[in-house]
Amino acid sequence: MHIWQVNAFTSEPFKGNPAGVTIVQEFPSDDLMQKIAAELNYSETSFVKKLSSNYFHIRWFSPKDECGLCGHATLAAAHLLWEQNLVEEDIITFESMGGPLTAQRSDGWITLNFPSFAIEPAPMPEMLNRALGFIPVTAVYKDDVMYVVVLPSVQAVKDLQPNMAKIAKLPCRSVTVTALNEGEIDDDIDFVSRYFAPKVGIPEDPVCGSAHCRLTPLWAEKLGKSTMNALQVSERTGFIKVSIENNRVTLTAKAITVMQGELLAAA
Repeated sequence: MHIWQVNAFTSEPFKGNPAGVTIVQEFPSDDLMQKIAAELNYSETSFVKKLSSNYFHIRWFSPKDECGLCGHATLAAAHLLWEQNLVEEDIITFESMGGPLTAQRSDGWITLNFPSFAIEPAPMPEMLNRALGFIPVTAVYKDDVMYVVVLPSVQAVKDLQPNMAKIAKLPCRSVTVTALNEGEIDDDIDFVSRYFAPKVGIPEDPVCGSAHCRLTPLWAEKLGKSTMNALQVSERTGFIKVSIENNRVTLTAKAITVMQGELLAAA
């Protein structure tokens, strides 16, 4: 079994979000896929099974569980399928737990078509307040997967040092913090974010696509724009062109293959 490391939401090695990608004839057992993902310890590892010429079944595993939707590992998988000349068409469709997803390539960029998720205003939970260090916040939103906390500045997002143990105790999978860019960084960037999911073995995800399925409609409404540029300001950083149309979010970005390995032993 070959395993590739592909860095998503970047065109540079050691930037963006690394994902494991494995292309299989048949899916291994859930137990083996989970063990492989835990061994690799990327925020997500994707397992991809071919169904027809440009139609694949994709599954994603964090170090601790199977994930319902993952942007960066889908981008990584699409990049690798084209790089390995396993798909001739410019559009790939993925069957997934998150529904049908597509990836389309054009001029070195890959555009993912993903669902859009509405998040609702919510009170600040005491545990989340403690986890963020009682810093000033502009607004709090949530759905059944994550809390989204709007901070007053890009610098506040960059400077945040959350308590991971407290975040892991929250009744959600993850926490995203975000802020509007009001001239603090490159004027081409509309908003920034960071993402934390210690409960599933991801203290900080370098760049999270599924978080942008929530951030895109949020900032589109606030800014009155359907197309924006997003920067995740983790240590590795990552850039995404995002847009919303017909209750779908598109994520346009690049990826680069960094390493290839082979599974030699499995229990």
